Amino acid sequence: MPSDIVAALRAALAREGAESSDFDLNPETILPEGRVLRPAGVLVPVQLGDGAPHVILTKRSSALKHHPGQISFPGGKQDEGDADVTAAALREANEEIGLPYGLAQVLGHMPGHETVTGFHVTPVIAAIEQPFDIVAEPGEVEEVFSVPLAHLLDPGNYLIESRFWRGTRRYYFTVPYGPYYIWGATARMLRALAERMET
Repeated sequence: MPSDIVAALRAALAREGAESSDFDLNPETILPEGRVLRPAGVLVPVQLGDGAPHVILTKRSSALKHHPGQISFPGGKQDEGDADVTAAALREANEEIGLPYGLAQVLGHMPGHETVTGFHVTPVIAAIEQPFDIVAEPGEVEEVFSVPLAHLLDPGNYLIESRFWRGTRRYYFTVPYGPYYIWGATARMLRALAERMET
């Protein structure tokens, strides 16, 4: 099973694909020319093992100034000490969920995703075949949980919802799972992965 999943993910990542953005469902949005996006990397950790594969996600602390309580991948902006966005994603995963260095097998990258907050985010897809002790980063991560990969790869589980944001109605993807409301950039990047796996 793990080898089949890894092979399928590698094949999906090798396919051509366009970049995505938080504005995909809002084509009337006019983005400023010459805008400079900050590079960031997020890890999409696919936990393999004896059972069905799961994707590890985090729930951000409700006390945070930015995106409190939202569901996200481990990851963040590329710092000066990071060699690239992959290194940034792995460093942040180590800090946020306690993922030991060297445990994640990087399978490849999805095309970048532009966020409303001015980041160019590269999703780094990785397989984790060994169990590890998950440790949530105090103060930043409220909870670490996992969602079956099969749930996230089923396009039928994705919905398009909307809310008013800065005076206009903004549409976005959601992929709810149990008590977890996964939406926005995280849902959009997962939807892009589902599209590739479906091809």
